[in-house]
Amino acid sequence: MKIEGEAILIRIHIGEDDKVDGKLLYKKIIEILRENDIAGATVLRGIMGYGASSIIHAASILDISSDLPIIVEIIDKEERINKVLPKIEPLIKNGLITQEKVKVIKYIAEEKK
Repeated sequence: MKIEGEAILIRIHIGEDDKVDGKLLYKKIIEILRENDIAGATVLRGIMGYGASSIIHAASILDISSDLPIIVEIIDKEERINKVLPKIEPLIKNGLITQEKVKVIKYIAEEKK
């Protein structure tokens, strides 16, 4: 798949412990993206944050798991994003979805041998 020039970046802010159908939400989102041939996605785990609930979630040495913030970043052409977003948006019960235009400078992967 080739993307260059104008593209869309979606950021989905959710909690690490958020689930859908017994599966971690960020994993479910990645599965949907992969099944729909989206160019790329990355899951980032935050060390501290809060959202609409105003509850602070933070990593500490004493915590094994504290429902840390998760950001899923998705990049692809606008028409491809528009096709997959309706499959993801209903899964987000607590969180934030943002969208912005980006310019893809380079998108390449070496062929695996």
